[in-house]
Amino acid sequence: MRIQQIDLSKTLTDDQVYDTIMSNYSGLSKNWILHQWNWMNNVYLPFKDHYKYLIIISLIEKTLQFYDQMNINYSYDDYYSKSYQQIERFSITDLCKKLDLPKETIRRKVLELEKEGVITRDKKRIIIDRKAFKFSKPEQQIKISSKYIYLVSQILNKENIYSKKLEPKMVENLIMKRFTLSWGWFYRMQIPLIIGYHKFMKDLTTFHIWGTICMNQVLNVSKHLDVGDNETSLDYFTTNTVLIENLGTNTGISAMSISDMTKIPRATIIRKCQYLLKKDLVKINEKKQYVLSSMNFRKILPYQTEVFKYKAKFIRKVLNLLVIS
Repeated sequence: MRIQQIDLSKTLTDDQVYDTIMSNYSGLSKNWILHQWNWMNNVYLPFKDHYKYLIIISLIEKTLQFYDQMNINYSYDDYYSKSYQQIERFSITDLCKKLDLPKETIRRKVLELEKEGVITRDKKRIIIDRKAFKFSKPEQQIKISSKYIYLVSQILNKENIYSKKLEPKMVENLIMKRFTLSWGWFYRMQIPLIIGYHKFMKDLTTFHIWGTICMNQVLNVSKHLDVGDNETSLDYFTTNTVLIENLGTNTGISAMSISDMTKIPRATIIRKCQYLLKKDLVKINEKKQYVLSSMNFRKILPYQTEVFKYKAKFIRKVLNLLVIS
C-alpha cells in the first residue's frame, strides 16, 4: 500500500489566511457580504425565526463533529439520502453554552420545534425530521462559499503563499464529496460568528436588517472599491473608510425593499430600525430610506476583525484539504 506523502510547506496557517483577507479586503468585501447575507436568509426562512434554525444546526454540528472524530465521512448525496437526523446526548444546558442564550429561550424554542414536529425527544436522544419543515439543502450556499474560497485562493496564489491552482468547481466538488467534514467546519464558522453579532446587536433579526442595509450600501459604492490588475487592493480599514466616506444620500433602502429581500414583515423591520436609529447605527435620508450611520458604523469594525478569524479558520481547512486530496 502506497503511503501518501504530504508536503507540509504547502499547507496554510490561520494567520496567513486571515492576514491575506484583511489586507486585500476591497476585492473580497462584496462577495463576503453577499455570502453572509445569503446565509442569514437561509437561517431565517425555514421557521421565520433565526434562533430555531440555529438550534437545529447546532445539534447537527455536534453529530458532524462526532463523525469527524470517528473518521466517518458522508458525501452530500449520502448525507441527504435520509429524511431524518439522529442526535445523541441532547442537553438544553449544552445548547445554552454553545449559543450563549438564556435557558428559558432555548427551552421555549425547543418546545416549539417539538410541537411543529421538527424534532422528537426520547430522554437524551433527539430525532430531527427534515420532512417536517421547509428544509433547504445548501446547494446554492455551497456554490457561493466555493466561489469565495476560490477568490481567496487566487490572492494567496498571487502572493506566493498557496501553490495549488483552483477553480470554483474544484472547491465545490470537494465540499460535496467530503460534505460532513467540510460542512461541519462551515457550521463551526457560522454559529459563533452569528452569535457574536447577536451579542453586538442584541437580536439576530436586527442584525439581519442592518446587514441588508450594509449590503445595499456596499453594492452602491463598490465602484469606489474596484482596483485594476496592477493596483494594490485596499485593506479592511481603508475599505470601510471608503464605504463610510461615500455613504451619500442616494444609496438607501426602504423598509418595503428590505422586507421583499428578507421576507421579514415590514412592521418588524420598521420596529427594529427604530432601535438601529436610536443606537445611531443607521439614519434616514430625504427619500425616507435607511442608510448606514458613519459615526457608529466604526464601532463594529474592530469587532468584525475578531469574528473574521472564524472565517479564516474555515477557509484554511478547506484549502489545506484540497492540497492533500
